[in-house]
Amino acid sequence: MILLLDENLPIKLKTYFSDEWTVYTIREMKWSSIKNGKLLQLMEDNQFDALITMDKNLLYQHNLDKHKISIIVLYAVNNKLPTLQPFIELLNEKLPNIKGEKYIVIDVK
Repeated sequence: MILLLDENLPIKLKTYFSDEWTVYTIREMKWSSIKNGKLLQLMEDNQFDALITMDKNLLYQHNLDKHKISIIVLYAVNNKLPTLQPFIELLNEKLPNIKGEKYIVIDVK
């Protein structure tokens, strides 16, 4: 599975993912400042499986049914690395079962 970390997440977060997943950041792909609609199309064109973000509005801004990509939203109080680490641990457990799901919310409450 190929994952993309959105700009609103710290780059170092990618080191906490299981080695089972290939994880890229927006900066690595040189896709900074690209609008979400174009970003989703670029992800499909480049065989990505999921976007991991903290942007809760994507569900309302785009018709996700027309895309093959899963959107995974982390419901965290901030985007600091220590806050997000438990989310990634949970996400590593859930990733094998998300194929075909369009919008997944990860909340560690």
